[in-house]
Amino acid sequence: MSCKSLTRLMAGIAGLAMSASLAYAQSDYPTRPITVIIPFAAGGPTDTIARIVTEHMARTLGKAIVIENVVGAGGTTAATRAARSAPDGYTLITGHMGTHASAVGLYPKLAYDPRKDFEPIGLLAGTPILILARKDFPAKDLKEFVAYVKANGSKLNEAHAGVGSVSFTTCSLLNHLLGVKPTRVPFTGTGPSMNALVAGQVDYMCDQIVNAVPQIQGGTIKAYAVATPERNPALPDLPTTKEAGLPEYEVSAWNAMFAPKGTPAPIIAKLNDAIVKALDDEGVRKRLLDLGSDLPNREKRTPQALADLVSREVDRWTPLMKEAIAAAGQ
Repeated sequence: MSCKSLTRLMAGIAGLAMSASLAYAQSDYPTRPITVIIPFAAGGPTDTIARIVTEHMARTLGKAIVIENVVGAGGTTAATRAARSAPDGYTLITGHMGTHASAVGLYPKLAYDPRKDFEPIGLLAGTPILILARKDFPAKDLKEFVAYVKANGSKLNEAHAGVGSVSFTTCSLLNHLLGVKPTRVPFTGTGPSMNALVAGQVDYMCDQIVNAVPQIQGGTIKAYAVATPERNPALPDLPTTKEAGLPEYEVSAWNAMFAPKGTPAPIIAKLNDAIVKALDDEGVRKRLLDLGSDLPNREKRTPQALADLVSREVDRWTPLMKEAIAAAGQ
């Protein structure tokens, strides 16, 4: 056998050995704890949903799942880190409509592309958006709210949890639909912005249902509508935006799990299966529904369904976010 033939043979054997080793690693996955990055502080809606779902996923996968909260730049710091992680299934991220959709329009130099730099795993849960106001806001229902805001938009203060947050993004859509430009007041997070609304320091805001139920039930703020097709069991008396007269305002802050691009398909399949089993578990479902979460049906839980959602959402939010930034003079 010639030297060249022997070299080719040895290279072929080495390639087969590497392929076999990789296949074994995938079939044996996971062999060590998995880290799930949360792009926001502990205790927020995304963090809460991720912890509930991953607790069950860990039992299915047979390995611990460690939550790591990485804050900064509207969640894009964490998403950038996740995108650059090794594609071996041991570093994942729970992103949402901000990190994996509206960020494209907010950050011209975004260091990742949500559509190209991640492998979608599965949708976890949505958190419906509510239109909220201080408790003594003049309007008694959504139609009066719309009329009042249109007539007084430039005099009003709208609270949000920072540029890139869900409250910023979803109220950008509301303001666009109403054709108003209120003073937009940023806070360091959802908690401080809600506290300002409760104290009457700002006039209105858009926020996730998870954050608002106790305040609504306690009468410390007003809720005008939930921006989903159906009423939410956590607030059954609150009408939908369609029922209340603003059908074009429909939005939910979805949360989903992603892996770095190039993560092998068998690993993605195992992770997706663990998500599906978690969302089918009655205990998990009850905990999420009690928070007001909107749970995806089976058709919406696949990696392809998530990929399609991300693509649609990027297209939806990009022009709105560019408009919001331009209006703010940023």
